Amino acid sequence: MTEQTGAFLSLLELIKILEEHRNSIIINFKHLQENYQHQGIKRIKGVRDSKGNLIEPWLKTQYIDAGEYVDMGTFELNRNTATINMLIKRRVKLVAAEDKTPIIEVAGLLANDLYTFNNYTVVSDGEVNIRSLRVKISAKKTFDLLKAKGVVLAEKFDFSSEYEILLDNLPLVTFDAHFNNVDGLFYELAQMKVLLSIIRAHLKQKSDVYIPDQLDELQKHYLSKNVYLNFPTTNEYTDINTALATGVIDTRVSYKIDIGSRDILNFGKLMSANRFLDRMYRAYNSETGEAFQKAIFEMTWEENIYFQRKSPSARMKITAVDDLMAPIFDDFLGFENNGIVSAILNKVGLNGADHKILEAKRNGISVNKEETVAAFTAANTKLSHHIDRVYRENISPLIFYIGSTGILPDQIDGKVVSAIELAAKYPNLQFSEDEKNGTFFEVGNSIIGVYAKTEYYSTRIPTNVET
Repeated sequence: MTEQTGAFLSLLELIKILEEHRNSIIINFKHLQENYQHQGIKRIKGVRDSKGNLIEPWLKTQYIDAGEYVDMGTFELNRNTATINMLIKRRVKLVAAEDKTPIIEVAGLLANDLYTFNNYTVVSDGEVNIRSLRVKISAKKTFDLLKAKGVVLAEKFDFSSEYEILLDNLPLVTFDAHFNNVDGLFYELAQMKVLLSIIRAHLKQKSDVYIPDQLDELQKHYLSKNVYLNFPTTNEYTDINTALATGVIDTRVSYKIDIGSRDILNFGKLMSANRFLDRMYRAYNSETGEAFQKAIFEMTWEENIYFQRKSPSARMKITAVDDLMAPIFDDFLGFENNGIVSAILNKVGLNGADHKILEAKRNGISVNKEETVAAFTAANTKLSHHIDRVYRENISPLIFYIGSTGILPDQIDGKVVSAIELAAKYPNLQFSEDEKNGTFFEVGNSIIGVYAKTEYYSTRIPTNVET
């Protein structure tokens, strides 16, 4: 095993290389587990009854890949903190918790190709959390690249050798790194997030593949409609004050970073689709004229439901968030023909039959329900992928830089202001208690906010832990 003694790249650059060449790298999983420091509150599988007793799931997983090595994981930059997570996928099978009887089939599907995902925090709030990775490399091209970057120092490629890639001796970022301009991205992303929330509210109990009875069967076996394992989890403690007093959990300061505008401080101010629908619209039964107590988008799958905009009320204060969301809702529900929804869908690449089906539904034209669910599913995929790409390419690297260094990159011109100064200059902005103590950068028409938050973390590893 050979260790590197120097490096010519940042940790962020190394992570990118590891992910691009992940098919040629395997990780010593035992070494990773033995040297990993857990972050955050541990979750254990199960639910608690009214007395706080833990009721564990009736099924458990058993690992199929029980060897010493696992495939290199995928990496994700957190959208709001200087945090990098590594997601490792492992094959498992389902067995009954009581007698270990294997589950062979669920909802007409063979249950022998299931995966669980273990999340490992490589960098937490700007601090390296994993000192090193021990790996084997199967492709000479990958070895040569890592050697050229100073990550491995071995002279010759040997697929049977194990190399220790040190992470804690690398700078998190390089100060001369290039970052894309985020100015103007807030409203583009905000509109997409609003439409995505509407789409997902429609799909909450729907699938373009499985019928309702199959979805119920999947749920009974802790499988999502995408056939991902989805066990219920709860905190390892029942009372947070007792847990703090006994040292089961402790606190640390974390810094959240977000972008916004001169009218809306950050994406967290946006409402969920169903909350905004109920705030601004009322649902009626078209046959009886009866108004429903609460409006939710799942109602739109029923043929005898229609919506109307609520009358203005002196009790309701219209905010900048309302002004952003209402035109999208009005267009989606067919009250206005402002073209916002169509423009968003075109931008993310949804066209053809799926776009036409959503347009027909918007115009009140009867459309086959299965085809409509498929169109909503396609829209969900396109919107999700586009938003992820914008974050990955434009926003997350900048947030990681700010969280790691506490400053803006030299190439980005921004003025530091306090919440008091910002509120006086832009009276539409609304601040939470944490945000009132934040630090802000004005970058063009955008606002970048940095807020200190108290985070809880477990001080020990409980049994039945969900990582």
